[in-house]
Amino acid sequence: MINHWELTKSKLLSLEDALALTKTLKNQGKKIVFTNGCFDVLHLGHVSYLAKAASLGDCLVVALNTDTSVRAQNKAPNRPIHDEGARRLVIASLSCVDGVILFDENTPLNAIETLLPDVLVKGADYDAKEVDKDSARYIVGSDVVIKNGGEVATIEFVEGHSTSNILSK
Repeated sequence: MINHWELTKSKLLSLEDALALTKTLKNQGKKIVFTNGCFDVLHLGHVSYLAKAASLGDCLVVALNTDTSVRAQNKAPNRPIHDEGARRLVIASLSCVDGVILFDENTPLNAIETLLPDVLVKGADYDAKEVDKDSARYIVGSDVVIKNGGEVATIEFVEGHSTSNILSK
């Protein structure tokens, strides 16, 4: 019998643990997918996005903004709604997610440079072809991933499902 709680907790990784995991999997010919976000109030749009991202490879690593990092984004004065520990466990509980790391910086660039994923994924409000780092549509770390032979992809949103819409209700 599978112990789902232990399985979920085993997906909570440090950056060093994630590096060891991704190196092992890459040596086995597996494709590593990376995405990041706050994932504060999990909803259909998030679940759809993460499942589609996972479908682009063999292992999905999600970099989650810490509470400090979320506040620095100035999303709203009351964000995050759920603390990083809760958000981390909720994301790790999803079967399509293989590992969850935290990042405290404004962007996940350090994690991307460390893990060098094969596929970097963001939502369709970003542009996989944007090279201007000052553009709001630029995907942080895309240059690093492409330089190392990887690819950058975007995933369309599920219409009507966003954290902002949920919170405004």
